[in-house]
Amino acid sequence: MKSKLSNQFFRNFLVIFILAILDMVLAFVLLSFASGLIKDSLAKNRYPAGAIIKEDYTQIDASPVVENGGGVQVVDKEYRVVYSKGLDTIGKDKLTAEEFTKFLTESKTRPYHYDILYQPKGEFWLIVTFPTSIRLNFSLVYNKEAAAGDFIRSGLVIAFVVLIYLLILALSAFIYSRITAAGITIPLKKLCDGTRLLREGDYSVRVDLRLKNEFAELQNTFNDMAARIEHEISLRKKSEEDRRRLILDISHDLKNPMSSIQGYAELLMNKKNMHEQECEEHLKIILNNSKRANRLLTELFELSQMDSPEFSLKLSKTDICEYLRQLCGELVPQLEREGFKYEFNIPEDSIFVMLDADRFNRIIQNLANNAMRYNPEGTQVTISLTVQNNRVLIDFSDDGIGIPDHLASNIFKPFVRADDSRNSKTGGSGLGLSIAKRIAKAHGGDLTLLPNTIKGSTFRITIPAI
Repeated sequence: MKSKLSNQFFRNFLVIFILAILDMVLAFVLLSFASGLIKDSLAKNRYPAGAIIKEDYTQIDASPVVENGGGVQVVDKEYRVVYSKGLDTIGKDKLTAEEFTKFLTESKTRPYHYDILYQPKGEFWLIVTFPTSIRLNFSLVYNKEAAAGDFIRSGLVIAFVVLIYLLILALSAFIYSRITAAGITIPLKKLCDGTRLLREGDYSVRVDLRLKNEFAELQNTFNDMAARIEHEISLRKKSEEDRRRLILDISHDLKNPMSSIQGYAELLMNKKNMHEQECEEHLKIILNNSKRANRLLTELFELSQMDSPEFSLKLSKTDICEYLRQLCGELVPQLEREGFKYEFNIPEDSIFVMLDADRFNRIIQNLANNAMRYNPEGTQVTISLTVQNNRVLIDFSDDGIGIPDHLASNIFKPFVRADDSRNSKTGGSGLGLSIAKRIAKAHGGDLTLLPNTIKGSTFRITIPAI
């Protein structure tokens, strides 16, 4: 890829080089043409020495030249400046033969235009001087009368110079094409390497081009895409792990009661002379385990039903304070039977919300069941209601054993229980809080576990007020 791009750039630069040469030739042609158009209007061409020279230099009219910024000097055969008007670039009244010869030979290199004419009758040189506006000294002269050897040597020199000039330009174009191509191919190679690693499954790959041009935008886009893919893959892996764990938890929670039901049913069938009391005890175990299995299946159905797009609530305008007082009244007998203390802080004001009473009751009941299941006697349960920013906050607190830190972040996931052993005597199915959170979200609110609780735990239910 680098070679292809470099060659392409080199060809492009060569084309540009050829066009530049043609443009340069065309510029000289146009410049010559333009010079021909304006030459008659230039002061140096309107007042040449031949137009004002006289046999008697005292009769020369230098005023037009002086008025146009020029000057007129007359040098006699003794190299004396015997007449001077306007601009004077000689600067002396008397010259030696060597000085006058040097002046004549160097006149083409000075920033002035000199028109020098000799008057044989008057035996003097007339020098008309004008400041040069712009001069471009370039000329190619060919004389066929020149010696053949000189012509060959001069031609070889010109050809050598042109060749060296073209080689230098070609080398510059080649080097610049490589540098330009490298500025593109190196970032592209890094992006290609990153894409290949991404394709091979390395989703942590990132590209650092250290550029501030369009490639920087491409780099940011690539890195953002890689980060999104890595995030999606991690979520997918986590979802797969949750799914496997969910299946294992369902299997575990169903296996125990079903095995118990099967075992006691076989015992009843095989043992013919069983006492009535023993038979009733076995039947009671079968009934309890069947209820436990049925309760688990019911909660699983309810959980999946809440994840369905067709799930909806039957909302009605409800005074949440009055409704919560009724729920607390229903909880009092249960709390007293389990030996729990309780405190309710509910305002007397009327605060209205849109509520599905039956579903919302499930939230409070699940929180109460968990508090009574996992905490010892004497634990105090507190339910309070406040309003902040047009949202109703219901805090369900207890001062019991609290929730372990390693479970706090996952407590609302299905089958997560404070009892890691999943003993049916010390805990429920692990679906209650997950169902309660979904109900709260369906009401436009949420159910969260507040952090930094010194003792026990505090769950907060939020729902919008109206």
